[in-house]
Amino acid sequence: MIWIDPILGTVAAENAPIVLSGVLLSLVVVYLASKLGGEVSKALDFPPVLGELIGGVLVGASALHFLVFPESGAQYTDSLLMPILQWVGDLSPEAVAEVFASQSEIISLLAELGVIILLFEIGLESDLRELQKVGYQAAIVACVGVVAPFVAGTVGLMLLFNVPAIPAIFAGAALTATSIGITSKVLSELGQLKSREGQIIVGAAVIDDVLGIIVLAVVASLAKTGEVDVMNVVYLIISATAFLLGAILLGKFFNQAFITVVDKLQTRGKLVIPALTFAFLMAFLANAIHLEAILGAFAAGLVLDETDRRKELDQQIIPIADILVPIFFVTVGAKADLGVLNPVVPENREGLVIAAFLIGVAIVGKVMTGWFTFGQPGINRLAIGVGMIPRGEVGLVFAGIGSASGVLSKPLEAAIITMVILTTFLAPPFLRVAFGESSESEPLVAQTTLEKEPQTLTSE
Repeated sequence: MIWIDPILGTVAAENAPIVLSGVLLSLVVVYLASKLGGEVSKALDFPPVLGELIGGVLVGASALHFLVFPESGAQYTDSLLMPILQWVGDLSPEAVAEVFASQSEIISLLAELGVIILLFEIGLESDLRELQKVGYQAAIVACVGVVAPFVAGTVGLMLLFNVPAIPAIFAGAALTATSIGITSKVLSELGQLKSREGQIIVGAAVIDDVLGIIVLAVVASLAKTGEVDVMNVVYLIISATAFLLGAILLGKFFNQAFITVVDKLQTRGKLVIPALTFAFLMAFLANAIHLEAILGAFAAGLVLDETDRRKELDQQIIPIADILVPIFFVTVGAKADLGVLNPVVPENREGLVIAAFLIGVAIVGKVMTGWFTFGQPGINRLAIGVGMIPRGEVGLVFAGIGSASGVLSKPLEAAIITMVILTTFLAPPFLRVAFGESSESEPLVAQTTLEKEPQTLTSE
């Protein structure tokens, strides 16, 4: 079993099979939590991704303690899985501690791989050609929707709550996200996906994703240094923007070569394996220039979105995402200790106030975007603003990266998770009300075209 030692760190070779048992048992918990949570959420007409997150909260540090992690401050004695492994392997307390650390590290690594696949999938779904239909309107909405909540959240946390700069910037960055998958699903159900409002919302959400990933790459890189250096920030913004734009521009030349290679291959996986190879290579390159791996995966998705085999690739990526992405969502929920927001404990009340502040900024900062839609008489501005509210899976990416970086305090991390959950829950009913109370929406195409199921970015 010596071969597994590089992955398992200091764990003894004779305990390697028990580490594998721990990983397998943890994955059983992850998949049960994700499926049960997703099904309940779907039955209640909410996005399944929220069920996966809440399932993680229930099996994690906030409740049942089946899935806990040492980086969150947990010990092996806090995990309900460790007594099972100790009994199965007849382990000493020291050996159990090693097994706990090693299996937690592997689950965290699988979660990171899951978020890379998720961002690759989001890139594939972000059809840049759709932006030409709404042009500058979507760009204005997206820019306001990123800048307003980011500035208000960051400055507010620093001035009102004395939160240090790096954690405040990370929380502000989490406020910039918009879930195109959740919004497009509700718009489709309302028959508004192809309306003027629907097209602006979807186009703005795509741009919002691009800007948000750049912000996340910059903020995550700042977290590694632990300080805000103006020149470093400028370098990160320029390099992240150049990386994405360069990937998109080179994609026009790369796509033909990619299809040529794929067409020559004869063995199983001839499309998905080259695509994942490209995604992982882009993720590596992003990491190598001190950006986040997810930026490279997202760029790879944007590039391959332009290929003639895009729809086929979408279908082949889905099963892979179904296996890995739930690990990320459940892990994010499991690591968040929402108990720190318990109002009964006096010292927790500041965390609740921070959570309320973030929720307020998250809603107002997006709703106001509708009033920056110019040159569109009769447009439903409230619907556009409300459509930008849900954070969904994109917000969870921010929370997950922030948690992994170690810069977020437990109350602030719990407040961000709470903000993501509530904005995602509130957006669908709010959007129905916004469209239901207005007769100003003007569909651009016949109703029959709206019956088609839209592509979504959730991990259903």
